[in-house]
Amino acid sequence: MKTILQKITNDSSQSFACRIYETPQFETNWHKHPEYELILILKGNGTAMIGDYVSDYTVNDVFFMAGNLPHWFRKSHPKMKGAALVIHFTRDCWGDGLLQMAEMKTIQSLLQKNNGIQLEHALKKEVSESMQQIHHEKGFDKLILLLQCLHRIGHSTQYKILAEDFTDTGNVLNPVIEKIIDFSFKHYLEKVTLEEVAAIANMSVPNFCRFFKKNIKKTYFDFLRDLRISHACKLLTATTQPILDICYESGYKSWAHFSKQFKEVKQQTPSEYRRTYLYE
Repeated sequence: MKTILQKITNDSSQSFACRIYETPQFETNWHKHPEYELILILKGNGTAMIGDYVSDYTVNDVFFMAGNLPHWFRKSHPKMKGAALVIHFTRDCWGDGLLQMAEMKTIQSLLQKNNGIQLEHALKKEVSESMQQIHHEKGFDKLILLLQCLHRIGHSTQYKILAEDFTDTGNVLNPVIEKIIDFSFKHYLEKVTLEEVAAIANMSVPNFCRFFKKNIKKTYFDFLRDLRISHACKLLTATTQPILDICYESGYKSWAHFSKQFKEVKQQTPSEYRRTYLYE
């Protein structure tokens, strides 16, 4: 895997970019860019990594991310078709004066936070519909729709904070971290030891543990836990498999360990999570 500092481009007729990315362009490995990103998932499902957050994503999910927040929407299967409607814009793309106006205070406040959030409930539906309108509109109407979207998000409480005031440690993403993330995605359902991943990073175990936590803001085993729980969530919502079977298929050898870790991450038991999803 190569370190990716993604370059976003848009034509001179508009102040921000709005595009649909489909397989293979949909999936970009662990990357970041200075632009803010509003993304609506159109096809596919998998694991979302946003800053230090790891969980599942699926069709119709909507995320909003601050600039320079590392992220990766990784598909469940390499052959799965993925697609997303993505809006990119910079804080200063409309000049210095617009965001200083009193009427823009809500948007200004939203853009001051280094957060990654996932929209929920009515807000998700409203913003999703507006994003699709933005994709088809041109000129002034396109701009007004985006500002309305940002205003709604800034005023609402119907979202979940995934990465709060996340600060990246450098201008370039560390290639060793990417190597570890790539290995983890391939082997998280298996038994993984610190000695094994430390050897991949060519470090001692103590040095690796400090290095990983400095870059990802959580321990390696917490990161591995989040990958496994994300996998379990996909099985809980996409299949009717017994929960005990899902426990073992998600890399756990003990029901008690699985149940405890699931509740730590989701603040619900696996059965409660499944019921919540079914009745949404």
